[in-house]
Amino acid sequence: MKQAIDWLTFIYTEHFWMLQVFAVVFSVLFFNFIQKRVLTRLYERLRKTGNLWDDALVNAIQKPLSVFIWIVGMAFAAEIVQRKTGAIIFEAIGPVRDIGVITTVGWFLLRLASNIEDNIISKHKRAGEKVDQTTVDAIGKLIRISIVITCVLVGVQSLGYSVSGVLAFGGVGGIAVGFAAKDLLANFFGGLMIYLDRPFEVGDWVRSPDRDIEGTIEKIGWRLTVIRTFDKRPLYIPNSTFASIAVENPSRMSNRRIYETIGIRYNDISKMDIITREVKDMLVKHPAIDETLTMMVNFNKFNNSSVDFFVYCFTYTTEWTEFHEIKQDVLLKISAIITSHGAEIAFPTSTIHIPDGVNFGPEPLNTGK
Repeated sequence: MKQAIDWLTFIYTEHFWMLQVFAVVFSVLFFNFIQKRVLTRLYERLRKTGNLWDDALVNAIQKPLSVFIWIVGMAFAAEIVQRKTGAIIFEAIGPVRDIGVITTVGWFLLRLASNIEDNIISKHKRAGEKVDQTTVDAIGKLIRISIVITCVLVGVQSLGYSVSGVLAFGGVGGIAVGFAAKDLLANFFGGLMIYLDRPFEVGDWVRSPDRDIEGTIEKIGWRLTVIRTFDKRPLYIPNSTFASIAVENPSRMSNRRIYETIGIRYNDISKMDIITREVKDMLVKHPAIDETLTMMVNFNKFNNSSVDFFVYCFTYTTEWTEFHEIKQDVLLKISAIITSHGAEIAFPTSTIHIPDGVNFGPEPLNTGK
């Protein structure tokens, strides 16, 4: 009995630190298991609420919290081992733990910003509301950059370096970096100008008369803007390009214009006046034509094979497919008006005038047969 007691006493005095390390590791596993179960169930419930923040917060903290528990637990266990062994390698526990905690907190904040951004966009889409995705994306990028810079500065300070010295060095080094990466910086500031001036946003249809660029804006990054062309090819445009080219944004037009020239035969020129008047009356009464804007139907040209009048008006809609349906209807009604007056739409013809008639040679002899 005495030997057993002596053995337990030896174990307690000489190897108690092992039991402490085991207890710490077991506690880490236990608390990590509990927090995962609790946060997973809580997240499933909060997803059903209309609040933008609660489920974003819980989802953002799940993985960083697990890493945080492991970092703190392993650092505590390493300190126990250091007290017993005195190994020099364990002197790095403090700085490693501090950097790990700062990184974990920064990771959590980045995930939270991304989750809130996604929730804002998805909530408006579910409600059928138009969301300014470009502004949301720009604010999200600025917040994430601020978080990263703050975490880096706090990490440098925790390692014992002076932040003011680092900033001074960064100012000198920034000049060299600016010369080496001028194109990258030009694209960065080009993206910033796009966010500030907002000549277009995600989902807009844009085109440039200066370059062969036309399509729908798919993504505005800090370096590149992605445009999906109408044949579904992705087009990657450096943001600095938009500072030197003209960009047209048809998505922001207030109306779409119908501007067509129609020719009738020279024989029908006497009917031109009544045809143009009836075409204009038809446009005024057309439910899809905006009569408050400029509307013109006038005879304007003696052409080679026709006498022409032009139709100039605007539709209420700006949607491309709907506009062409309206334009088709207008053109068919114009054709019906022309036909109703016995006139015809002209097509290219040539008339040859021979003053003396056509002589085909002497008449054949009548042989009486």
